[in-house]
This record gives sequence, structure tokens and C-alpha cells, in this order.
Amino acid sequence: MPTPLLLEHLDGVAMLTLNRPDRANVLDVEMSAALIAAIDAVAQDKSVRAVLLQARGRQFCGGGNIGDFASTPEQLGDLLERGIPPLHRAIHRLATLPLPVISALNGPIGGGGIGLALCADIVLAAESMKLRGGYSAIGLTPDVGASWFLARRVGAARCKEVFFTNEALSARECLALGIVSKVYPDAELAERALALAASLARGAAGSLARIKLLADGAHSRTLAEQLELEQRFMVESGRSADSAEGVRAFMQKRAPRFTDPVRPPEAG
Repeated sequence: MPTPLLLEHLDGVAMLTLNRPDRANVLDVEMSAALIAAIDAVAQDKSVRAVLLQARGRQFCGGGNIGDFASTPEQLGDLLERGIPPLHRAIHRLATLPLPVISALNGPIGGGGIGLALCADIVLAAESMKLRGGYSAIGLTPDVGASWFLARRVGAARCKEVFFTNEALSARECLALGIVSKVYPDAELAERALALAASLARGAAGSLARIKLLADGAHSRTLAEQLELEQRFMVESGRSADSAEGVRAFMQKRAPRFTDPVRPPEAG
């Protein structure tokens, strides 16, 4: 059986590739363990400046393994109680990395695969991508952050509709709703996603980390708090070597060469 997940590095990009195409890349015990380990490794690797989450096969991720659920239905609650907490910790860590995270959805997503796909900062999709809730059809409720990430992108009303009705949304419908950022022909997705990740890996690490923190927390701050944080981050950025290099490059009409290491900013 192939390794559930591949972790590869290329020019500052950590590529996490779900590698069980014959099993719809489901989040079974083996895949979840491999994903948790890979996210931990990426979070500790100071050379990583961007993350690309992708999958092999015709489906990005089908969510949990219903076969495992069906094997011991009377003990399903216990199985979920053991399996979900470590996976949730890993997804939270991935979503809050001070790095750009990109997901490339090569096909359908469902169940927990929705949370995994949408935890990224930028979500790219192939034409063949579809989104289907699926939870309520088998008497379950969202996990892996699926409800949180989807509600932030489309609002509570649309999120409830997706998980109540379990109707599939096409890639183009997801684009129109703001669930994904761009849709590409299937044959172009991998190349386009890697090019974007590589471009962001060459960016000003401190600037990108501060932008992520500003945007992700804006909904929970007052305007005064947001303005205060913007001021602090702008001053911190202005004191960095990358800002000096960026201004010089702009004036000299050349591409900047950013070198500052990734340093997680703090909003407090």
C-alpha cells in the first residue's frame, strides 16, 4: 500500500500530497496520522516559506472513511472521540501557520475533506472539483473545521444549506460563492498551484505573516483595535530589511530579493 501522504520540498515550498487515490484520499486512521506528522514537521522547518496542499487521483478528499464507521457502528462515538482531537489540533496548526497556505483541489471534496481544503489561505480548484456536505445524510455533523471555514467564506445561511441539503456544488458555483479563488482546467491546476506557491515563497515573509494575522482576526476586532494593530505592524514592517530591499527594488525597477526569515508576529 502506498504511503498515505507525501511531504516534499522545493525552493521554500513544502508540498503535502494526499497519496491514496484508490481510496478517495479519505481521512482514515493512517491518513490522519500521516497528515498530523507532516504538519508538525512543516511547522518546525524554518526553511519553509509557503505550503501547498494537494492530492493525487480523481478526488481531493472524500472526508472520513465510512467503511470504518460501518464496521463498528455501536462504537462510532468512541472512535470519533479518539480520532478527532489530534486531527483538529493539526488542522488548527496548519491554518494558523505564519505562512501562505495554498490548496489545489483536483476533484470532489466532501465531509472532513471540506475543512482540509478550505483551511488554506488561497484555494484553487480544477474544473472537476465539486463540494458536497454529506454529514447529515448519515446522521453526523461537520468536523475538521468544515463548518467554520465554509461559514467564513459564504456566511451562516449558505453554510447551513450546504450541510442540510447535501447538494453538490460545482467548481464554478464554488467560485461564484467565493469558496474557491480560481478555477483552472484539470491539466493546468498542479502547475498553476505550484507556480503561485513558489511566487509566495519568494515574497517578504514578515509582510505576508502580518497580512495573514490582520485579515484572519479582523472580524473579531473593533475598528480601533484593527487600526492600532495595522499601525504597529506597519512600523514593524518598515523597520525590516525586506522593506528596505523592497523600496530599493521598486526604485531601481527590478525584482526584489527578500531574505528575512519567517518570524511569527503576535497580535497581542
